[in-house]
Amino acid sequence: MSTEAVTWAMDDAPMLLTDKGKPDTTARNVLQVLGEHAHKDGGGAHPSVLRIQYRTGFDRRTVQRALKRLEAGGLITASGQVNGRTVWRLSLHLKRPASDWSDLERGEEEERRAAAERQRRSRAKRVTDSASVTVTHSDDVTQADVTHSNDVSHALKVRDVTHSASARHALNAALTTNQPSEQPPATPVAEVGGDSYPSQEQALLAPIDTDGFALTDSMRRWALQTFGPHLNVDYETDQFLDHFRANGARRNNWAAEWQKWIRRSAKFASERATRPPLRAVPGGRANQTATLLADALARRAARQESR
Repeated sequence: MSTEAVTWAMDDAPMLLTDKGKPDTTARNVLQVLGEHAHKDGGGAHPSVLRIQYRTGFDRRTVQRALKRLEAGGLITASGQVNGRTVWRLSLHLKRPASDWSDLERGEEEERRAAAERQRRSRAKRVTDSASVTVTHSDDVTQADVTHSNDVSHALKVRDVTHSASARHALNAALTTNQPSEQPPATPVAEVGGDSYPSQEQALLAPIDTDGFALTDSMRRWALQTFGPHLNVDYETDQFLDHFRANGARRNNWAAEWQKWIRRSAKFASERATRPPLRAVPGGRANQTATLLADALARRAARQESR
């Protein structure tokens, strides 16, 4: 077996192309086997078709067709027979054009540039356009850990789950717990009721705290003007934040999602207002809750029986 012949088959031999202009890798592998069995001058290569099959993994018909393509391309010529096998001579005088290598280098460079451009566009999508950012005046920002008497929402507000002014009463939250409400980061967001919503291309899918959702004055005014003072905006906003922090959901526009939450809460409050008033039950809070739940179950059972 000749090392020169192997080198020629691997590097210097011209590359056959398929009808679609793609490299004929099947013929290339068969040519490599012939090069491994050729003499130093390129002649005397007579591996059996079975040997080529074993070497390449191709089936018999695939090997035979590849030999015909190599012969038609002038890369090999038949020079005799040995034990019923064709003896092939490799055309060592044929050389692969230098442009094949330069074409590969140019293609690789173009792919690197395309990958860099894709990465640049991906990074650009993560940066919010400056025209879509709402600037908050420094006088309107509540400093961390400072409670202002004139501020509606204190920096560290204590939230009562069963707030008497809230539409969500005992049937929704039986136990009263005092929990500190975490304020979200003070990153500006699009205001509700205005024309400052970010576009779909600018909006990013990110967790609510990463986006920096915050209850703005314009959002509060919209809720109060639309649904009246009976809707506890701060409580509903806390419920909204707890819900989306817990499930880790992602939204394109958190301000619009907050609007949907407020509308649903107002609807539920309106439906509850049409229900019969709850009876006062003597005893502690646990007894009151148990009685209320029992009444609710009894009414549901009565409705099912009437159907």
